[in-house]
Amino acid sequence: MDLRRRLVGSLSLLLAALLAVTALVQLYSLRTDVEAEVQASSHLVRVLLAAGSMAPDGGPALQPLLAQAGLRHLSIRTEGQAARKEPDTLPRWLGLERLIPVQPEQQIRIGQQTLYIAPYPRSEISERLADTVRLWSTLLFFSGTTLLVAWWSADRALRPVRELEASLHRLARGEPDPALPSFALREFGRVARAIDYLAKALEAARAAQQALARQLMTVQEDEKRTLARELHDEMGQTLTALNVTAAHLERHAAGMAPAEVAECAADLRRELRTGSGQLRGMLKNLRPHGLSAHGLQQALVDLLQGWRSRQTSISFELALPPALPQVDEQLALVIYRVVQEALTNVVRHSGACSCTVQLQASATMLLLDVMDDGCGLPSDLQWQGGLLGMRERIGMVDGQLRVWHAPAGGLHLHAQFPLSRLTSSGAVMAAGVVS
Repeated sequence: MDLRRRLVGSLSLLLAALLAVTALVQLYSLRTDVEAEVQASSHLVRVLLAAGSMAPDGGPALQPLLAQAGLRHLSIRTEGQAARKEPDTLPRWLGLERLIPVQPEQQIRIGQQTLYIAPYPRSEISERLADTVRLWSTLLFFSGTTLLVAWWSADRALRPVRELEASLHRLARGEPDPALPSFALREFGRVARAIDYLAKALEAARAAQQALARQLMTVQEDEKRTLARELHDEMGQTLTALNVTAAHLERHAAGMAPAEVAECAADLRRELRTGSGQLRGMLKNLRPHGLSAHGLQQALVDLLQGWRSRQTSISFELALPPALPQVDEQLALVIYRVVQEALTNVVRHSGACSCTVQLQASATMLLLDVMDDGCGLPSDLQWQGGLLGMRERIGMVDGQLRVWHAPAGGLHLHAQFPLSRLTSSGAVMAAGVVS
C-alpha cells in the first residue's frame, strides 16, 4: 500500500463516521421539531374547540388553557386579557429585532368567544438559532476530528522517516550498511532502495579511493626506485668519470703537457654534457616544462617520439588540429599525463600494431582520443589501476572519460575537457598531422 491510499482510506472512514453522526443528529433534531409541531397543533385545536363550546362569559375558563405551553409561532388571548408578554431571549448583538415584523392582532369569532390572534416570530427565530448552534457544533466537531485524524495518520505514515534519517546518519559516519527495515508503504520502499543504492555507490567510491591511494603510493615508490636507479646507473657513472678525470688532473697537473690538459678538459666537457642530458631527461619525465598550447604540442610530439625510438613494433601517430586554443598549465599537464598513461598501457598490455593519439577542439570542448588495434579490455570493465588514475585526473579538471571497444577491434579512450578550462588569451598554434 502506498501513502496516498492509506491517507485517503483513513480520511474516508472518518468522513463516513462523521456523516453517520451528522445524520443521527439531524434525525434527532427533526424528530424533536416534528413532536413540538404536533403538540402545538393539537393544543391549538383544543383551544379552538374549547372556545367554540363555551358560553360568552366563559373567557376566564379559557385563560388557563391559553396559558399552557405548547403554542408555536402564535399569540392568542381572549377579550379583556392582556397581550402575551414573552421574555426577550434573543441576543441583542445579532440585531435580530430588526427582522421581526410588527403584525396587528386579528379578531376571530368562534362560537360565543372572540379570540385575538397575532403571529409570534420570536419562537421561530429562537428555533433557527438553536438549529444553527447545533449545526455549528457538528461542524466544529467534524473539523476538529478531521484535523486530529489527519495529524495521527500523517504521523503514523511518516514514522519510517526516522528510520531513513538514522540510516543516512549511519552512511555519513562511514558505516557500509544502512540497516534499513522493510517498509509497508511503497514510497518509503523506493526511498529505502535508493538509500541502498547510495550505500553501494559510496562503498564502491571508498574502495576506488583506497585503490587510488594504494596506486598513488605504489607509483610514488616506483618513481623513487626509477629515479634512484637512473641516478645510480647513469648519473653515478657520469659523476664517477668526472671524478676520475678531475683526480688525474689534480695528481699530474704539474707535469702534464698542454695537449694532455686539453684532452682532460675535453673529457670533462663531454661527461658534463652527458650528465646535463641525463638530468634534463629525468626532469622531463618528472614534469614537462612550460606546458601551454605550444608547450603541450611539443610535449606530445616528444612523448610519441620517445615511444617510437624505444618501441619499434608499434606505429604511433599524433593528430593535432590546425588551431588549438591556449590552455592553462594544469589542464595541459592533465592531458599530457593521460596520454602518457594511455600509451604506457598500450605498450604494456594491448599487443597492438598501431596507436593513434588525436586532439580536437570543438565549440565547447577539448576532445582527446587514444585508439589502438590491440586486444582491448575484458567485458567486465573495472575502473582500477591506470584507468582509475586517468579518470580521477580528468575529473579534477571537470572532464569526463569514456572507454569502449572499437568496432574494428582494440580500445578507444575518449576524454572531454570543458572549454571553461581553457585560458581566455585566444592564442592558437598551427600544427598539422604529425606521423
